[in-house]
Amino acid sequence: MIASLSGTVADVRLDRAVIDVGGTGGAVGYLVHATPATLSALRVGEPARLATSMVVREDSFTLFGFADDDERTVFEAVQTVSGVGPRLALAMLAVHTPDALRRAVAGEDIAALMRVPGIGRKGAQRIALELGDRLGAPTGTDPDQTPGTPGTPVVDDQRDQVVQALVGLGWNPKAAEDALATVLTQAGADAVAPDEIAGALRAALRVLGGPRG
Repeated sequence: MIASLSGTVADVRLDRAVIDVGGTGGAVGYLVHATPATLSALRVGEPARLATSMVVREDSFTLFGFADDDERTVFEAVQTVSGVGPRLALAMLAVHTPDALRRAVAGEDIAALMRVPGIGRKGAQRIALELGDRLGAPTGTDPDQTPGTPGTPVVDDQRDQVVQALVGLGWNPKAAEDALATVLTQAGADAVAPDEIAGALRAALRVLGGPRG
């Protein structure tokens, strides 16, 4: 079981990254699948640590990476629901933070669960029923908030990262730009701050209704 990876970011794509982990025989590159929010914090050539979960199948070993241990815990817990595999579990964390999922399950918020692509009404009801209190109570401050404050200076780099992530999830550039503009307008902000990319991405996904399958 590979519980975490610490190393240098060798490559970052829209749905995966490669982390070079040093060893006695030289660096080994591990391919890790992750959410756009997690990937947005990685920079090629810089050090990174990801909590990981390995999914073993007859013909494959797949690593999934997370910003912290709490995300990994929720990822593994939601897969105990019948019909929920690792890809759907990752999609749930692409749209909602762990605490947002906890609130949706505890409050039986079917509409919130249905924002995840691949989850219909019956699936959302099953998730709420089968998970019950397995996710526990919200852990504290939820970073999944609408970003920005009035007077934030325009930073095009962060805005472009959010738009490109949305395009990679299947939305056309105009729809992505419009969704982010809606998020910023609601926040009374001009731009996405460097530490709010993940929150902006999730907020834009909620505007759009989740990534396209």
